[in-house]
Amino acid sequence: MSGSRGDRDAAMVERQPRATLRDIAAETGVSIATVSRVLNDRVNVAPRTRDLVLQAVARHNAGEESAESPGAVYVRCPYLLTDCFGLIVSSIAETLALHGRRLILDAGESGQDNDALSELPTQDGVDGAILILPPEPARDLVTLSRSGFPFVVVDPRQPLPPDVAAVSAAHASGANTVVAHLTGLGHRDIAVIAGPEEWLATDARMVGHRAALAAAETLLPPDRVRYVHPTIEDGRQAAGELLDQQPRPTAIVCFNDKVAVGTYHAARERGLAVPADLSVTGFDDIDLSAAIDPPLTTVRQPLQEMGRIAVTQLMRVLNGHRPEALHLELATQLVVRGSTAEPSTRAVKDS
Repeated sequence: MSGSRGDRDAAMVERQPRATLRDIAAETGVSIATVSRVLNDRVNVAPRTRDLVLQAVARHNAGEESAESPGAVYVRCPYLLTDCFGLIVSSIAETLALHGRRLILDAGESGQDNDALSELPTQDGVDGAILILPPEPARDLVTLSRSGFPFVVVDPRQPLPPDVAAVSAAHASGANTVVAHLTGLGHRDIAVIAGPEEWLATDARMVGHRAALAAAETLLPPDRVRYVHPTIEDGRQAAGELLDQQPRPTAIVCFNDKVAVGTYHAARERGLAVPADLSVTGFDDIDLSAAIDPPLTTVRQPLQEMGRIAVTQLMRVLNGHRPEALHLELATQLVVRGSTAEPSTRAVKDS
């Protein structure tokens, strides 16, 4: 009979959405090519990775669905969701959607004073959290970790214990690359507008700056460094102080692209042209960096990838797996544009 129970069951199976290679890759945190190699029984796959993929495939094939929807993921970003923070949060939201997870967002600078972390383990319907540049002291994160509540930190402000999962950009190598670019152009009197002194990223980038200068047999004098909050106005003020020094630097390395924009303003207020009189570099590669005149030489952070990997790390924990690497640093890329050039004879003479 066309209406037999067997036919109806077959039709129901056919209507169920089948998992794609992309679905399995997103769930397990491996590449689509790796999933394909596992399913085709290729030998060049690590046993642990093979087991991870096969378990995910088995779950999908079994068609097991929880009676209740999976819990939400709490995403804390106590900053304005502009530029780099907006890119990270958007990437997290898109990746969580692939895993069928709801997102609870806590954003805005007013949230920096909230005692949000202590309440997370007791929040109903929340399975885990992603904390972006958390302002809380490291001891609070340690306390949260010891409670057994799963979370991942994106771009930690302070050093974390080894058992706290975190993902960030390779700050030191990115900073090294951009200063090496300047020394390769012939700059030796290079100033730095760094981020807040208490930030881990600031420390790492200063290590990279100094290493590149040392390789060029150049030192970074203390009076050529300013530590600021990474905003356009703070960048303008810090750059003004550096440019009023005699001699003035021939190049300024900025903590982020916004600080670089402030440096442009300070230079033009003093009748200086970029890059004829002053080379300027940034960090992040937000849309603003390509839109200003001249376009900004900067270091591109993998902001969206940081968000995706943070979700992958958290999903592994929620699925009962321990992340293979707890602290991940993602490679940066130098983007050379029009704001850097060889120091001109006029710039060296005036400085």
